[in-house]
Amino acid sequence: MKSIAVKILIVLAVLVVLVAFFFKSELKQLNHTIKLFNPNVIVHNFSNMQTMAPTVTIKRTPPVQHFGRKPLPLPESFTFNKNVFDVENWLQNTSTTALVVVRGNDIVHEQYRLGTEEYDQRISWSVAKSFLSALFGIAVNEGAIADLNAPVTEYVPRLKGTGYEGVSIKNVLQMSSGIHFNEDYGDFNSDINRFGRIMALGGSFDDFASSFSSNREQGIYMHYVSIDTHVIGMVLRAATGESIVDYFNDRLWSKLGTERDAIYITDSQGEPMVLGGLNLISRDYARFGKLYRDFGRVNGEQVIPEQWIQSSITPDAPHLMPGKRSTSSTTFGYGYQWWVPENADQEFMAIGIYGQFIYINRALDVVIVKNSADINFMENNGEANLKAVAAFRAIASSVSDKGE
Repeated sequence: MKSIAVKILIVLAVLVVLVAFFFKSELKQLNHTIKLFNPNVIVHNFSNMQTMAPTVTIKRTPPVQHFGRKPLPLPESFTFNKNVFDVENWLQNTSTTALVVVRGNDIVHEQYRLGTEEYDQRISWSVAKSFLSALFGIAVNEGAIADLNAPVTEYVPRLKGTGYEGVSIKNVLQMSSGIHFNEDYGDFNSDINRFGRIMALGGSFDDFASSFSSNREQGIYMHYVSIDTHVIGMVLRAATGESIVDYFNDRLWSKLGTERDAIYITDSQGEPMVLGGLNLISRDYARFGKLYRDFGRVNGEQVIPEQWIQSSITPDAPHLMPGKRSTSSTTFGYGYQWWVPENADQEFMAIGIYGQFIYINRALDVVIVKNSADINFMENNGEANLKAVAAFRAIASSVSDKGE
């Protein structure tokens, strides 16, 4: 009996060695994924995602479009919910790693924190969704997508028989697909965390997107579903006949005069994680924000259709409007993968988990980029995002008031 037990242990040991040998890369990626948000490594991880997951690099296209420099101080405080908060304490308490403030064509404030540096290529998380929206608008303008009311299955037949069958492109763009999806990052078994394990262990994002059913009627309820953005990417690929990487480079990235390359996390099939896998330096996020602030134009070229931008930042149904509503837990309005704060004055935002922001204020001619590693971003029912808007408004007003 003892002899049999020893043989079994030997066989198991051999199997462990074989698994470790043949799946070394996957096990390493899984280990990184499990520890990705640990407080002692999160800052480092968010600047080094290319070492933790498969990626594809999109080279920058010279020449660089440089910003001017007119340094201004930040305001000392801002008001939120009738309470006054210290700006420096807020930046510290939200684990800010970078803050870039642009007024006009000038950087008026720039800082890097927690040991990070200016050329760190920082993870976007859901800020990437707004980049995909830009690409989609270009494709619509080029005639590749004729009707936003067409069902996504018209372009992606593999989604027939899933919850996406019959769902319009527009409703998917506006996070109103009716798809049943658990976006809770604190739940190990949530859909968004299952998606993360595909990134770590290998698999197809397309297959994952094809596995969902619906639990609501489309077009009546704003439910944030990250996989909706991947479906929009699937439609874009099918409609244009081009890869996301090529389309991104040719139509957008090569136009911006960026300082560094873009890095996209991919699945094991090489398909970019368009819902949150983009990695850029902070000033390049600012260049994208400036493009939207300037109605889609850069150096006299209309890169993104102005009408698409306006539609993207204009909620057009009751369940999408800013303010308290029964169909959403947030008071922010929603357009085509862009957020609109309550009582907005020509303001809109791209937002990612753990405190990633591109805040745009056209009235004050300001763009603010904030990168963070804020492990407390989910506390107090999303209050962190509301507080951030109050801080951004104070900063934008301050640098504008000190104008020439």
